[in-house]
Amino acid sequence: MPIVAQSTETTDWVSRFADEVIEESERRASGKSTSPAAAEVIVVASGLSPSGPIHLGNLREVMTPHLVADELRRRGHQVRHLISWDDYDRYRKVPAGVAGVDESWAEHIGKPLTSVPAPEGSAHPNWAEHFKAAMVESLAELGVEFDGISQTAQYTSGVYREQILHAMRHRGDIDAILDQYRTKKAPAKKQQQKPVDEAELEAAEGSGAAGEDDGSSGTAGYFPYKPYCGNCEKDLTTVTAYDDDTTELTYTCAACGFSETVRLNEFNRGKLVWKVDWPMRWAYEGVVFEPSGVDHSSPGSSFQVGGQIVGIFGGKQPIGPMYAFVGISGMAKMSSSRGGVPTPADALKIMEPQILRWLYARRRPNQSFKIAFDQEIQRLYDEWDKLDAKVADGSALPADIAAHTRAVGTATGELRHTPRPMPYRTLASVADITAGHQDQALRILSELDPANPLVSLDEVRPRLDKAETWINTQVPADQRTIVRDEPDHDLLKSLDEASQQSLRLLLDGLADHWSLDGLSHLVYGVPKVQAGFPADATPKDLPPEIKTAQRSFFALLYHLLVGRDTGPRLPTLLLAVGQERVRVLLGE
Repeated sequence: MPIVAQSTETTDWVSRFADEVIEESERRASGKSTSPAAAEVIVVASGLSPSGPIHLGNLREVMTPHLVADELRRRGHQVRHLISWDDYDRYRKVPAGVAGVDESWAEHIGKPLTSVPAPEGSAHPNWAEHFKAAMVESLAELGVEFDGISQTAQYTSGVYREQILHAMRHRGDIDAILDQYRTKKAPAKKQQQKPVDEAELEAAEGSGAAGEDDGSSGTAGYFPYKPYCGNCEKDLTTVTAYDDDTTELTYTCAACGFSETVRLNEFNRGKLVWKVDWPMRWAYEGVVFEPSGVDHSSPGSSFQVGGQIVGIFGGKQPIGPMYAFVGISGMAKMSSSRGGVPTPADALKIMEPQILRWLYARRRPNQSFKIAFDQEIQRLYDEWDKLDAKVADGSALPADIAAHTRAVGTATGELRHTPRPMPYRTLASVADITAGHQDQALRILSELDPANPLVSLDEVRPRLDKAETWINTQVPADQRTIVRDEPDHDLLKSLDEASQQSLRLLLDGLADHWSLDGLSHLVYGVPKVQAGFPADATPKDLPPEIKTAQRSFFALLYHLLVGRDTGPRLPTLLLAVGQERVRVLLGE
């Protein structure tokens, strides 16, 4: 059943961009643009290069237009979300950390990504398809509806032939635009104030000349088109002659020395350089909205220059925000060519798609944020569950409701969700303690709420599976929980009278408090009762010393149960260990 738009007025960034896209689309449809596409279907776009693992930073390139497109669909508009797979880009370098790949892959540098073999053991036909497949699967799990376009297919089938010939006829105009920035960018290159995006680097190194990122320029003049060599398939080529009337083009290859003359009006083995290719596509597809990364949006970069070049192709520059970087807890800025960086597939192994969608929906595109693979993921889930409860009882703020709505589903329906979403930290603790024993996990989880016991683990899936994967893949071995086999007799014998009394109070109350809430009340209440206060006394009614006593009591229990100072939340740990074994380990 389709999700209807919220009746409450929202102030979230997605709604604001949707308003702007509608206005821009209407302006174009009114005849102020030569693009006919805007009159029927609103086109939003993303571009991804499968040069290596497509990471969580790249996902922002997709999620930003996806969320806007989904809002437009909720309002009844027809939308086409294009994802251009830049698989005809050159293979720039061998990414580190990719399994089955070593320096021998360097022989393929300069070839199209679709002409490079897939990593060893892959079931896919080439390098680009290997890395594309994982992203396509993740986008399906995230509920992202898109129209994928292979740039290899577009170029090699001749789809862009007229656009290429047009660019060659107007190469002087393109060169003049680019020339405005060539002298300005030299100082910036020396300072290297900002990291450079993959596409910028691909353009910069495409000709083999580190200082030229906008086409080949030599004694024959400037050319915005670069052939792939007919002998070695590499793009280390230089156009040495071109005739506008016959479209005869001659090039030589610096890699193998091969040279040939072809007719460009029937030649399909090459592509426009990046700073010309991108605006050409804006015009060809009638793109109304497309975000750009910080690297693309700096002065003299491809988005700014493309805004001028797109007019040569009779189009308009899309509207869209500059988006900031996405980081990982404890990691620096990600680069897809480096390997070893978390991908959407990695994130979806440890968190539900709603949570990942929420992270991108709740922050404006120009706000950077981090995705937690460490202990912070438990806090993140706590925050999500609180929001979930507020949305359910009507106390959430409008913008928070909007972000929640965009996270749980799309215009076509809700994403699969956990029927009974128990706290992530509780599920992680149970998975940690039970080490994959499903029957034990069910026993523990069914005791959390005796009045409403869990009947099947399916009620807490997929959240349980995500938590279990997080425990098994992200938590270091020395932080895993191993319950003691035997009581720590030496520690039990060394306890003073107050510590012995605290254990007795806990043991006496176990049977009557054997539930998650009951045990929480009990373990926090023991130090209060020992100090002469009621077990249900609130913190504002207690002296600061009580907190110190509670910490000491908790540390004692952890040592007796798992031999460490800390561990999973004590109520969950006690339930997991089981009442009989708890009594043995605490010396009863």
